[in-house]
Amino acid sequence: MGDYLEHVKEFAGRNALEFWDWTLLRTALTHRSYLNEHPELDWEDNERLEYLGDAVLDFLLAEYLFHQFPQAPEGELTALRAALVRRETLAQFALEMELGQALFMGHGEVETGGRDRPATLCAGFEALVGAFYLDQGMASVVSLVQPFMARELGAARAEVADKDPKSRLQELAQSAVGVTPRYRTVRAEGPDHAKTFTVEARIGETICGVGEGPSKQIAAQRAAAEALTQAGLWAKPAAPDEEA
Repeated sequence: MGDYLEHVKEFAGRNALEFWDWTLLRTALTHRSYLNEHPELDWEDNERLEYLGDAVLDFLLAEYLFHQFPQAPEGELTALRAALVRRETLAQFALEMELGQALFMGHGEVETGGRDRPATLCAGFEALVGAFYLDQGMASVVSLVQPFMARELGAARAEVADKDPKSRLQELAQSAVGVTPRYRTVRAEGPDHAKTFTVEARIGETICGVGEGPSKQIAAQRAAAEALTQAGLWAKPAAPDEEA
């Protein structure tokens, strides 16, 4: 037991982290492959803490962006949050903390590159946030996470601004519910030289935006733009049926 806790304390010391309950940090650093190889150990892996940390990050970023951009519409705030909490961004934060090297991980997982795998690093960072939240509270999580987020905010804003609405909606929908948007032309009115097209943007079976325009492409972009403004109505943690 002592050796395990010394290991997690060394990681904490390198990153200026303090814990009251060091077993929480031990759990956050435990990949399930390690327990598969060491069934004699009586602690759990980091997946439950990953779940909690994901929710904490979503709330923290929502509040941070809400206050940072008081005039921004909901769709823009949602797109910014998605850019800041996506896998690649959180994996980069984990790399900077050398979190991958600190994980308790099975030999097979290590040999296949597990310590550098973005999905594993992202999950580890989320688990760390979950553990820190339980041990220290939200104010301490803010002090840990906000410097990372503030540094990345400019790049996230530029990325969101550069993307057309359809591209932004696709990224958001895949991040939020794991589904690619579909577009359906539901109406074409007027003479051939001056038609007006109406297009629906759908997430699963949900019509999340409707747009009109002189071409199907323009109408689809406008439908996507409306869907972004309505993102809070459909961007839920539970994904719709992906076969729909």
